[in-house]
Amino acid sequence: MMDLQALWFVLIAVLFIGYFFLEGFDFGVGMLLPILGRNDTEKRVILNSMGPFWDANEVWIITAAGAMFAAFPEWYATLFSGFYLPMFLILIGLIVRIAGIEFRGKVHRQSRKNLCDLLIFVGSFLPAFMWGLIITNIVRGLPIDASKNMVGGLDVIFHPYALLGGLVAVVVFILHGALFLTLRTTDNVRLKAHKAAENFWLPAGILLAVFAWLGRSQTNLFDGMGLVPGTLPLLAILSFLIIPIALKIKNDGLAFISGGLMILFATVVAFEGLFPNVMPSSLGAEYHLTIRNSSSSPYTLQVMSIVAVTLLPIVLGYQAYTYWVFRQRVTPQTLEGGY
Repeated sequence: MMDLQALWFVLIAVLFIGYFFLEGFDFGVGMLLPILGRNDTEKRVILNSMGPFWDANEVWIITAAGAMFAAFPEWYATLFSGFYLPMFLILIGLIVRIAGIEFRGKVHRQSRKNLCDLLIFVGSFLPAFMWGLIITNIVRGLPIDASKNMVGGLDVIFHPYALLGGLVAVVVFILHGALFLTLRTTDNVRLKAHKAAENFWLPAGILLAVFAWLGRSQTNLFDGMGLVPGTLPLLAILSFLIIPIALKIKNDGLAFISGGLMILFATVVAFEGLFPNVMPSSLGAEYHLTIRNSSSSPYTLQVMSIVAVTLLPIVLGYQAYTYWVFRQRVTPQTLEGGY
């Protein structure tokens, strides 16, 4: 039977999966804004496609960080202190993105609208890139010493393989965002989003293949897999391969779900590869942060479990209801105030 430490590791993994799935298309839409939006109406359609959802999607990472702090305080402390600069850049990105989205509908001069568009693009790119860099570093292992602190300079986290991980996250989220736009828009914007999804699919596939291949030497994730990577990696590959087929037959829902499932399975592979560690140390197995040596007391985990069982269905139900209410496609005729 799964104990509370393992249960909370799984719950935190679920929260990160939800975040990358939901906020991933938000980041993609923000990065595609200057590419697909050729005039103010098209840009407003693009932004309104995620308008009812983007701020609620950010709740997933806030909840994940809160759960990590309460359930695994040593993991939280090492992660946020060791990745201080990437976390700071993520925070800056989220702030300028919010400012760009909120102020765009309140300014009238074109130069200020252009500034808001730039803020939305930068604020979408920075978190996407930095999360890819952070997850890559965690899976690869970091120089964590006996005091559970990361040692070394910025070269420890800004090395070529981690930068490649950041680039992979950016391209995958752009593809996810393009698929979301094909599902939520009509007419010219939908056609351009469809074309963008087709154009970004192959670069995403090449980057993912190179990233996975290098991962065999850079990480321990593939140890014991052999030539057949296993069920979950195969499901991730299969989901990715379905995307162009779904685009070819104009099935927008299948294309978006396939892209989302690819992100889901890839994230599960990363967390599964870590377990029972939460942050492996490159200095020696005795310094690994695990679900055992970084967790809170059993009493704390029990209280958290009761609270989660009580409140989680309410939060999930509310968010599902929001997606149902705003399920219609956004068109220039349905645009109202804002953005």
